[in-house]
Amino acid sequence: MSGETVNLLQQRLTAALQPAALAIRDDSHLHAGHVGARSGGGHYHIDIVAAAFAGKNTVARHRMIYDAAGELMRGPVHALSINAKAVGEV
Repeated sequence: MSGETVNLLQQRLTAALQPAALAIRDDSHLHAGHVGARSGGGHYHIDIVAAAFAGKNTVARHRMIYDAAGELMRGPVHALSINAKAVGEV
C-alpha cells in the first residue's frame, strides 16, 4: 500500500499545487510498533517547492497540502513531515 499511497499523494499534490519540485519518501519503516502504524497508516516525508506557497506562512502551506491529500489523511497516511517552500526560497 505504501507505494500506492506515495503515487496518490504525488498525483494529488501535483494536480492541486503544480509544484516546481516534489519528493515524497515513505518513512513508515522508522515507526514500526508505533500506535499509528498499527492501524495501517504510514509515515511520509514531503519536500515540495511551489509558487502557490508564495506569501503563505507555514501553517497555511501545510493546510494546502492536507487539503490536497484529502481523505488519504484519514486512512493510509498517519503522519506527514513537510518541508514546503515557495519558488525562490532557500
